[in-house]
Amino acid sequence: LIYQFFTVRVQKKEKAQIFIGAAYTFFGMVLFLVGVNVGFMPVGSYLGGSLGSMGALSWAVIPVGMIIGFCMTYAEPAVGVLNKQVEEATSGAIPPKVIPMAMAAGVALASGIAMLRALTGISILPFLTVGYIIAVIMAFVCPGLFSSIAFDAGGVASGVMTATFLLPLAIGVCEVRGAADAVMTDAFGTIALVAMAPLISIQTVGIIYKFRLKSSDGETA
Repeated sequence: LIYQFFTVRVQKKEKAQIFIGAAYTFFGMVLFLVGVNVGFMPVGSYLGGSLGSMGALSWAVIPVGMIIGFCMTYAEPAVGVLNKQVEEATSGAIPPKVIPMAMAAGVALASGIAMLRALTGISILPFLTVGYIIAVIMAFVCPGLFSSIAFDAGGVASGVMTATFLLPLAIGVCEVRGAADAVMTDAFGTIALVAMAPLISIQTVGIIYKFRLKSSDGETA
């Protein structure tokens, strides 16, 4: 509104579209946050607590967390938007399902590590240190396009779907362990692990793509 008054002169039709879009966004966010608070977070926490209290079978939370991480990343709306942008930027050189599958696989592995931490209390520092060192080293080998996608995808993968279900799942597991401050120490870092996963998985795809491209060029020559 300030820009409209001083500098930008938006036409009445465009102004109406802006206000309609803002109204859609407002009501959509209200409905989404109500659903998160009433549905997603309580279910995630309850599921984590139920699996974590199964004694010898509590390890089942690890594959469950991996499945949830995979499905939620694949269903994340921001992942679909990123995939479409990548497809347009590369003129279809990267198949449409490669990026979502790579991101989902990486997040599934990170989710499994997060659930293992919630069960056992292992420190997050070694995972993050080794993971980011590997990601930085891979950036020197991987094609620049894939590295750019990978570092952008870290924020996309840790979007609203993951933060509202996977994190409460880890919190639920930590709460039933009974260890003091387990929620603050062991559930903390779940989103950091998820954000790190695409850096490695997508750059791995990029390195494979690079070597396949070299081999195909060699065969053609």
